[in-house]
Amino acid sequence: MTNQANSNDNDDEDGDNSAPPIPAGSKNYMTPQGHLRMKTELLKLIDVERPEVVQIVSWAASNGDRSENGDYIYGKRRLRQIDGRIRFLTKRLDLAEVVDPSIHHGSDQIFFGATVRYETQAGDEHTVTILGIDELDPLNGKISWISPVARALTKAREGDTVILKTPGGLEELLILEVSYPAPQ
Repeated sequence: MTNQANSNDNDDEDGDNSAPPIPAGSKNYMTPQGHLRMKTELLKLIDVERPEVVQIVSWAASNGDRSENGDYIYGKRRLRQIDGRIRFLTKRLDLAEVVDPSIHHGSDQIFFGATVRYETQAGDEHTVTILGIDELDPLNGKISWISPVARALTKAREGDTVILKTPGGLEELLILEVSYPAPQ
């Protein structure tokens, strides 16, 4: 299978870009902090890491036989990884729609950037923060705005019960608390 037939924003030949694709026709929503983090990573790759690897590859290439030159082979592979990540970050930042969740500070309605505490039918409490696709960290309660849980919660208010469609059937979630970061 060719790379063209299988290409999307996440593909690079060494596979180090693991964020899910942005749904067709959707914007790449992200918080100001998420945008800054991605931009900082991009600039570090361009200004620091890539020039260092290029210097190593140039030095290794000047040593002669490249077929068994570990520094050269590893350096070229690392350069491909860096270039792939630069392309990925550039595309994602170009599509970014930065949304400051603090504009909803004090609201009890759920929108992008909300931190929501909810209870399942089984009585389990969960706290999630609804963020951009590139900011998700499910193990730490940071979920994407396109996730099923986020979609079920969005636009509901504290005290509401929403229905979440799961593989095991429908589940009711009771919204206990909604909060947003304070404006800075």
